[in-house]
Amino acid sequence: MSLPTDLARALINVLDEPALIVEGSRTIAANEAALRLLGQRIEGTDVRLAIRHPEALATILSAKAADIELVGIGSPDRPWKLSVRPLQRGMSLVRLVDQSAGRAAERMRVDFVANASHELRTPLATIAGYAETLADEGEVGEETRRRFGATILGEAKRMLRIVEDLMSLSRIEAERFMAPRGAVDLREIARLAADHAGPLADAPACTIELRIEETLPPVTGDFAQLLQTADNLVANAIRYGCPREGMIVAIEAIREGDRALFAVRDQGDGIAPEHLPRLTERFYRVDDARSRDSGGTGLGLAIVKHIVERHCGTLDIRSAPGRGTLVEIRLPFA
Repeated sequence: MSLPTDLARALINVLDEPALIVEGSRTIAANEAALRLLGQRIEGTDVRLAIRHPEALATILSAKAADIELVGIGSPDRPWKLSVRPLQRGMSLVRLVDQSAGRAAERMRVDFVANASHELRTPLATIAGYAETLADEGEVGEETRRRFGATILGEAKRMLRIVEDLMSLSRIEAERFMAPRGAVDLREIARLAADHAGPLADAPACTIELRIEETLPPVTGDFAQLLQTADNLVANAIRYGCPREGMIVAIEAIREGDRALFAVRDQGDGIAPEHLPRLTERFYRVDDARSRDSGGTGLGLAIVKHIVERHCGTLDIRSAPGRGTLVEIRLPFA
């Protein structure tokens, strides 16, 4: 006697992933996820009408316990793990577990390692080449020696910045599930970020303006991480938002409704719309050459995003060509 369809459907509806109960070659029950994926009228029909993947069908019709990985169900490139478990009276439970998230995470890890290796290899190759020249026998002029030495020092500092940012990002990700518990004064954060940016601002003759609400209550947070966030945003605004003398970088720490707003605005050339969604990706740069020349590692905004997420805040970046860039962070009060 077959399992009643209503009971079979009730049993598999507790599963989030697509699931079928198959008897012989007939689909006797399908949960809501399976109906959305394979069609609303698959119950009571041959399973070959619902699933047209040859390897999947062979596994299901064998009615033996099996787990296989495949692509091509629902969409051409979507990866699945197909699980078949025999039940009583010739029936089988068929489950489709979506592997997209796992594959995407694996791609991100592979891309991250490749990008990090590339970023470190470039200055390392420069250091090796210049050091090899200095180590060769033969006289090297004083001017050449100084120039080579300055290049080696600059590239070594660049590598150190990349390694420090990678370590910082790793620490932040490790703490992402640990809610910060301190009470942080954003007014102090804004003032310190302005002070730290002083040497950077002098080079392009950039003026820093502060707008601080003196009655702003503290926010719940990690002081060091929020200061790192502010330093990164202000440094970016100076590096990329002060192309000419007389440019202004404005820093705000004010109340906005039931949250605190920390904002950094520059008057630079702005960013094209197609770049905005990717700005917080690791090592993503709008202009590779300009970013490297200015000392950027390509990790600053990725660090900012992770810190803001840990603080249950929101990050908003607005920009347009010729209109500068505005970065806003909203955080809950303590």
